[in-house]
Amino acid sequence: MSTPQVAPFRLLSLVCLFAVSAVLPLGQSSTVRAQQPSEVSADAQRLQSVMQGIDYLRNRGQAHDGSFSGQTGSAVTALCVSAILQNRPKAINDPVVVKALAFVEQNVREDGGIYAKGSKHRNYETCVAVQAFKDANQDGRYDEILTAADKFLRGLQWDEGEGVESSDTAYGGAGYGNHNRPDLSNTAFMIEALKELGAEADDPAIQKALVFVSRTQNLESPANDTPFAALVNDGGFYYTPAAGGQSQANQTANGGLRSYGSMTYAGLKSMIYAGVDQQDPRVQAAMKFIRDNYTLETNPGMGAAGLYYYYHTFAKALAAADVQTLQDAEGNSHDWRKELTAILAENQRDDGSWINAENERWMESDSNLVTAYALLALAHCK
Repeated sequence: MSTPQVAPFRLLSLVCLFAVSAVLPLGQSSTVRAQQPSEVSADAQRLQSVMQGIDYLRNRGQAHDGSFSGQTGSAVTALCVSAILQNRPKAINDPVVVKALAFVEQNVREDGGIYAKGSKHRNYETCVAVQAFKDANQDGRYDEILTAADKFLRGLQWDEGEGVESSDTAYGGAGYGNHNRPDLSNTAFMIEALKELGAEADDPAIQKALVFVSRTQNLESPANDTPFAALVNDGGFYYTPAAGGQSQANQTANGGLRSYGSMTYAGLKSMIYAGVDQQDPRVQAAMKFIRDNYTLETNPGMGAAGLYYYYHTFAKALAAADVQTLQDAEGNSHDWRKELTAILAENQRDDGSWINAENERWMESDSNLVTAYALLALAHCK
């Protein structure tokens, strides 16, 4: 069989793209021609999107004080740090990263939390800051901060320390940290942060969190004794069973709480981090929901709302589950990394950023936040 011929110009373009991405310092912009998605391989496409996204954060996203969207607190800045370092680990000492980390460090509190003064999102801000400091902690410079954050996060968990018994639907969960009800999104962030801090799957805090996570699944099982378990029973996940229950995707006619995409991937990821076996009925049911609702056009059940949060969680969960390809309900096979890379490249703006142009809910009109989500998703598409 003859070897297909590659046009010399295209071959040279791809070689240049890989070479530049390997050696380009964070402080320099790429001058490689912006190629159309159909012209490049998936990996070259990913590298091109990453370069342009990081260029945007550096040149247009960061404020003089080192923050990214600092008026919203420290979380977006922390996410941007992780978005850069998870794609370019050697950028740890780049001025952009150093200034951003210094801004986040200004939000370290005496109680061990890492959050803006007066924040109502102490758990969320601390969790994403933990990830940023962990990504940058190659020489142990943030060990003390991380140790204190571990204690702080454990103290926020809804458990016996707050007088919450295991029979309570709030048990094991984490909320924003303002003493309102716990939810799956915050609990998933907490589980991931504790894992990054060294907690094993059998850690008591992780196992308590698993109790809450299991109760957010629409699945009748020995692990789910909520009144909602049998009302939908599709294996997907929703926002919270606590305080009467809520799904951001609303209710079914019989009072069930609708499953939706982003929370299902958050639930799957959390169960895997908690050591739930791939053959466990909870994981199997979650994977069935994912296959039955596979799409990158929407956040299933939510339309365009939270789409880039969905992409970020989608990529993390499937990578954690060691899924290489997915077969959907029609039997079609999907290389999810290739497809996610392609849709992110297609939706990247000319300046290198991303925003959710269809739905601003959950701050997805903030180009720093959404660009961070996209870059974090791309970090799992290697």
